[in-house]
Amino acid sequence: MRETIWSRQRSAAPARETLSREQIVKTAMEILDSEGVAGLSMRKLAARLGSGATSLYWHVPTKDDLVDLLIDQVWAEIDVPEPELAGWRSGALLFGHSLRSAVLRHPWLPEVMYTRPSIGPNAMSLGERGLVLFGAAGFTPREVDLAMGSVMSYVLGTVSAEVATREMVRKSGRSEESWVSELLEQAQSVATDYPQMQESVRRRTSVNLDSELTENFVFGLDALLDGLQARVKK
Repeated sequence: MRETIWSRQRSAAPARETLSREQIVKTAMEILDSEGVAGLSMRKLAARLGSGATSLYWHVPTKDDLVDLLIDQVWAEIDVPEPELAGWRSGALLFGHSLRSAVLRHPWLPEVMYTRPSIGPNAMSLGERGLVLFGAAGFTPREVDLAMGSVMSYVLGTVSAEVATREMVRKSGRSEESWVSELLEQAQSVATDYPQMQESVRRRTSVNLDSELTENFVFGLDALLDGLQARVKK
């Protein structure tokens, strides 16, 4: 495993250096959010900052280090309520929705988040608060880890598919309504030998992609939390 930026001593910048790591992360995030991972390069970032590459490398030695910083910055955006204020079930629901919203704001995240360990300070803080939240449910210590991991896996897996769907629509150059309408028409035409599938397609009367994706997410998260709650009550 490569050495991460978190395990290295941070180098001091030259006395006259005006660029900060915070500026670098903010600008890199803007590039990633608008252009994706393929659109981010250290050269482009330096140009956007109006800085030389040398100044950039004082703060962030490699692109991998930069991506580590960016991922950790996303974790800072996620809300994990205190169980005393919300109760563990309501808190877990809010946590799941906050995590989904963060990924939708930063659709590049699924492409990189599983390519490296998340051990930055914001990831550690998120994990700490999450374990406190799920620990309030009454799980055994090991089940606390598994319950939090199950919710995160569900949210990240579901929203990764959602990001891919939205990107497919974007690349088509069509409106969401037009794209969904054509998809339903094509599905109906090939489902004639599959009565259950045909009926399922007929039930899909809405062409509002946002509403459908949100409904799918909410149903799955509620069902998962129902299962976790039932497990606690055994």
